[in-house]
Amino acid sequence: MEGRNSSKNIREGLKKLAPGILDWYIIRQFLGTFLFSLVLILGIAVIFDFSEKIDDFIQKQAPMRAIIFDYYLNFIPYFATLFAPLFVFISVIFFTSRMAVNTEIIAMLNSGMSFRRLMVPYLISAGFISLFAFLLQNSVLPHANIARLDFEEKYYRSSDFRRVNVSSVHRQVYPNVYIYMEQYNRISQSGRNFSMEKFNDQGMLESKMTANMIRWDSTTNKWGAWWYYIRETDSLGERISSGRRIDTVLNVGPDDFTRSPEYVFTMTHGELKDYIDVLKDQGSDEIKLYLNEKHRRYASPFAFFILTIIGVSLSSRKIKGGIGMQIGLGLMLAFSYILFMQFSSQFSLKGDLNPALAMWIPNIIFTFIAAGVYYTAPK
Repeated sequence: MEGRNSSKNIREGLKKLAPGILDWYIIRQFLGTFLFSLVLILGIAVIFDFSEKIDDFIQKQAPMRAIIFDYYLNFIPYFATLFAPLFVFISVIFFTSRMAVNTEIIAMLNSGMSFRRLMVPYLISAGFISLFAFLLQNSVLPHANIARLDFEEKYYRSSDFRRVNVSSVHRQVYPNVYIYMEQYNRISQSGRNFSMEKFNDQGMLESKMTANMIRWDSTTNKWGAWWYYIRETDSLGERISSGRRIDTVLNVGPDDFTRSPEYVFTMTHGELKDYIDVLKDQGSDEIKLYLNEKHRRYASPFAFFILTIIGVSLSSRKIKGGIGMQIGLGLMLAFSYILFMQFSSQFSLKGDLNPALAMWIPNIIFTFIAAGVYYTAPK
């Protein structure tokens, strides 16, 4: 008898741990509403984007096949991952408010299910979406962005964006080593009126090289400086040398002088990590942009959980007047999260705010907001 009761208790315990009918019901509602809102909003975004760019497509004679397969099939995942937290939040607010209006939430709580237990299927759904978005951002989306940006450069952006010559190139190539070119040509991979300055740790100039031209040699993977002049200063005095040509080893390649800021979106997780190491060796200020993207990819998946908790806590209460107020308040919070992310990102790029802290500040602030609305939600 004792063994039979023990087996019965184990079965009842496993039954409680297994996802119930209500769990699957909430998960289906969550994912179904999310996919529906995603398709609906993406369809609207594609229509507005096409109406805005159709004149450029016609003027530059973009093939329909390229518009569909090279641009919009790659634009859709980019836009979807960019605003996925917003779509999740809208979905949670919408279907949870509808369940509250239909007194389904009250019935669940009255049946003995705690509010904490009610959150479990929501968090499972948010975890599934966040994992999918993380994998998409770090492996699939970078390759899609390459095709999308190539299409934009060819058929949409102005000729200034695709200009052959880039003027006034300043760059740090090593710690305390800076280069300057008056003009760089993307086609010939050469720069005019080149100079390279090296400073010591006290900020004093140690050496300076000037050259009429610098050109990339693809056979040796080095830069060749033509008609150069080198001036070096140390404790022994000053030394000057000049000549027709000298090879220089710089920690940059030809493509580094023409990359747009959007290049960061074309990197997989491994490529981003390797390029950050290169920029660290160079001591380049551009590293802030790439560190922001690296930490953003880790921080954004947590936004799904935070916004889900806020959404459920706000919309689980049945109120008079329908769900309009709940949806409005939810949208205000969701857009404020995106606004916080943009502000903190700019403070990191233009100021001294640590990139990791900048990307996590919105999550930290909204975690406190989530805790507040959770504890004030009807239990």
